[in-house]
Amino acid sequence: MRFHTRKWVKPEDLNPNRTLFGGKLLSLIDEELALYSIIQFENSKVVTKYFSEINFTSSAKEGDIVETGIDVVHFGTTSITLECEVRNMMTRETIITIDKAVMVNLGPDGKPKAHGKTEIEFVKNRL
Repeated sequence: MRFHTRKWVKPEDLNPNRTLFGGKLLSLIDEELALYSIIQFENSKVVTKYFSEINFTSSAKEGDIVETGIDVVHFGTTSITLECEVRNMMTRETIITIDKAVMVNLGPDGKPKAHGKTEIEFVKNRL
């Protein structure tokens, strides 16, 4: 799994237990998956279609650094299926895993559009 981004857990990210709020983490994951898909599709019109079971296994507290990892599971005609893991860099524990997240490429009309991709592309290889 390739880990792409890190985030510092700040006071505004906490729940009443003073640990990382799950909803905040899911929002971060959704954004990261969208950005990853936008770069793969070379199209800024991308939507989240599906998240499989979400498994919280540990947490993070204020001051911890969390890291988001993404891997491609499958390229569909109009979509990309990804798996995701977020881990706590301070404790080295996995915080959450999502086995399957489906992101859909959209055309100008807002409907699913074929993207023509079959494998991961890196921006440096496009230049």
